[in-house]
Amino acid sequence: MKKHNIEITPPDISGYKTGNTGVDYVHVLDSGKPGPTVMVQALTHGNEYCGAMAVDFLFRQKPRPEKGKLILAFANIAAFARFDFDDPDRSRYIDEDYNRVWNDDQLLGSRDSAELRRARQLRPFVDSADYLLDLHSMHEHCRPIMVCGVNGKGGEKSIAFTRKLGVPGDLLVDTGHPAGLRMIERGPFGDPKSPKTAVLIECGQHWEKSSAEVAVDTLMRFLAVTGILAPAQAEKQFRVERPQAQKVVSVTEAVVARSMDFRFARPFTGLECLPKAGTLVAQDGDKVWKTPYDDTVLVMPSVAHLKPGTTVVRLGRYL
Repeated sequence: MKKHNIEITPPDISGYKTGNTGVDYVHVLDSGKPGPTVMVQALTHGNEYCGAMAVDFLFRQKPRPEKGKLILAFANIAAFARFDFDDPDRSRYIDEDYNRVWNDDQLLGSRDSAELRRARQLRPFVDSADYLLDLHSMHEHCRPIMVCGVNGKGGEKSIAFTRKLGVPGDLLVDTGHPAGLRMIERGPFGDPKSPKTAVLIECGQHWEKSSAEVAVDTLMRFLAVTGILAPAQAEKQFRVERPQAQKVVSVTEAVVARSMDFRFARPFTGLECLPKAGTLVAQDGDKVWKTPYDDTVLVMPSVAHLKPGTTVVRLGRYL
């Protein structure tokens, strides 16, 4: 597996352990005025710490919400604590992916894992939020992507919200994650009739300097659009130029590895647009995946965490 340069240093967030909520690493900033409850989460995966850098930056600005409440949460602290420069992918999670456990059957059930215990702690905050931003990054070198949930299940309202943000240039709606429910799809977030809206930004490659810039920029735009910060205050910290246009990728198929023999036909990093239907994408034993239509877009291809049942790429098209 190829190695990536680590250009950014994991932030020291130990000072944020004790907040005002009774839950470690969760803080609520209350304006005392009517308004939305807005949540920002970093460290959904412990090796994706550009979001933690953005939240740390925000704390150091001593923000005061204009209205409503702002919830700031660092999620998988246990995984982040074991980050190792020599094996950076190891800290993605402890027992299982924290972002695949957000249906009630799992959260309210009897099964146990480090990630489920943490999700159960954060569930009341997630369920209280009117708007939610989940800060992520990607294993491969790919331009930023905003994941806007599932087609027909809240994806459209998340697209409309992201158009207000104006960033990034590529937006994604998909068919859901085969391995389990993501936080941005939970409850009202996944209900097109509910005004509650959640989005997930993939800021770029995990450890590139640019990913931290994208994380800060997106966070500040999010706080401005939701009314938590005055636009003039937030704009001072914008870091990325808005794209001339935003394009939506609609996913039609998730490619799930069947075995450890899964291989891509050639190196892909993400958002490649393959012009011809029938182009070989990957092979896993006798199973072959080819592009199902002209101009197939490859979304977040990676074998960094390969195991049977893992989604290794999604196939979609620009709307």
